Order: sequence, then structure tokens, then C-alpha cells
Amino acid sequence: MSVKPTVVGDEIEELEELDDFSIDDDIDARPDRSSFIPSVLSPYLVLYFPSKKKKNDSRSSIKKSQDQETSYNMTFENVGKCIIINNKHFKSCTEMGERHGTDKDAEALVKCFRNLGFQVTVHNDCTCAKMETVLKTVSEEDHKNSACFVCIILSHGDQGSIYGTDGLTSIKELAAHFRGDRCKTLLEKPKLFFIQACQGTEFDDGVQADSGSFSETDAQPHYKVPVEADFLFAYSTVPGYYSWRNPGTGSWFIQSLCTVLNEHGKSLELMQLLTRVNYRVARHYQSCTDSPDFNEKKQMPCIVSMLTKELYFPK
Repeated sequence: MSVKPTVVGDEIEELEELDDFSIDDDIDARPDRSSFIPSVLSPYLVLYFPSKKKKNDSRSSIKKSQDQETSYNMTFENVGKCIIINNKHFKSCTEMGERHGTDKDAEALVKCFRNLGFQVTVHNDCTCAKMETVLKTVSEEDHKNSACFVCIILSHGDQGSIYGTDGLTSIKELAAHFRGDRCKTLLEKPKLFFIQACQGTEFDDGVQADSGSFSETDAQPHYKVPVEADFLFAYSTVPGYYSWRNPGTGSWFIQSLCTVLNEHGKSLELMQLLTRVNYRVARHYQSCTDSPDFNEKKQMPCIVSMLTKELYFPK
């Protein structure tokens, strides 16, 4: 039986065909809206550029040396910590609705990042002050035996901001605790932030397509590193737009992220992984509702990278 959901909040939830019961759709920042259903899956398209064949073994050793210079060192005792902030219930003063389906995202993320070797901790229904405290406390810990750090926030949001259960706070200020001048034990290590939340109130209508580093610097005993270096922010949607979430199965972005990481997380480089996530969200999902204002809407994730090397999760 096909079910038409409703939408709530600033991140919009989507529905698939369900039997014997129905679940309303939501968005993560505004009052109730309409509903939708994910579209038919499509195969991935991958672009490869041709490379020259190796002529001898010396080429192989040179490439190995280059890889060490251009890839993050992941051979630490620990892969790192993964902090998940899962905000589902909000105080009435925020006028934000309950984020049905977010527990599905949190559950999938825990399994996914534990499989990648991370130490995962979940914090549910955090106020702005609690989010600040959690991340500040983690940033002050000793990460010298860790290869990287991951923070995932599931909540309502607006452009550049994220909702605690009691109001809005700045994403930049939360991430700033891990800057190179504040969290020294993560200096020159990747800090990854995944944000499932709306970044505004626009809808993406989509458009019909046809079928068809210097070694001299590294050698110096003392050198400066930009304090904003080695961050990556992967947003569920581009600035200004709503983000969709399914109350029965979770959000488009997080479920796509977990699917790609589960399948290829230990073989592909991070930007390759996130490009596949982008493709999956862009091609596999589309809203479906009786309301023309909310029907056939699309979503495009957004990657903002300050990483300075390639990142491969350890096998």
C-alpha cells in the first residue's frame, strides 16, 4: 500500500511504500509540510582518467613514497573517536517538530563507523550548551594515538547553524574547538564533520536531463600549518535548501553515506566515497506528494574540504 506522508521541520523526511501502516514525513526546521517517496535506484557512473603503465619496479617504489607524502597516516594505535549528536525532541520555544526517523540514522551510523574501527559515542537530545560541552571536552582529550576525528550532527538547522534542543548555535563555533591552535594532538590529522540538517527553506525542483606540498617545506624542522587545515564538512544539502528525511528509514543523506561506507569504505579514498554519496542522493531520491509545491523535489549534498591529503580508512 502506498502511503503519502506529511512534512515537518527544516529537514524533510521521505517515505517509501509501506504495508499495513503509515508514517508522516518531516523536515528539520519548519512546521508540517507534505510528503514524498524515493525514486528508482540507478547504477553509479565512475569517471577514470587513463594512467601510464609502470615501466619498472623503481616506478612502484617512487609511487609508494609519493603516496606517503600525499595520504594521511592512518597507521596509529586507534582510528579515532566518532561523536554522534542525535537531536530528536525540541523545546516548544524552538517551534521545531520531532525528528522521526533520526534514530534509524544514528543506529546505522554506529554500526558503520564501528566497522571502520572508530570508537563511537552517541549523545541524544543535546541543548546548545551540551553540544558545546561535549565537543570542547573531546577536543581537550589526548588524540596522539588516533589517526583522525569524526563528528556527526543530526538535527534541525539553518544556513551555517544547527539546532540544539533549545535553540540555534553556530556550526563553525562548534568545530572551532578542533582547530590546529586549540587541539594540538589532532594537528595535521583529518577532522571530519557530517551535518544532517536543513540549510534554509528553498526546495530543489531539479531539471529534466536527457537519457543519456613542497618537499623543501616538509623537510624544515619548524613550519606553520593553517589552523583551519585538515577539516572536512559534508552537509546533507547545499546552502539555502531543505534536507529530506524518512521517518521510517532515515534521511536520504545519512542512509546513502552508510551504504557507500559499508560497501567501499575500506577501499576508496574519502572524496571518491563522498562523490558516490552525492550521486546516490541526487539520483536515487525524489519527493512524491499530492501537493504540487512539494512534489518531485530533489536534494544535493555539499562537500566543503580543507583536507590537505588523501584519506583512506585502514583495512
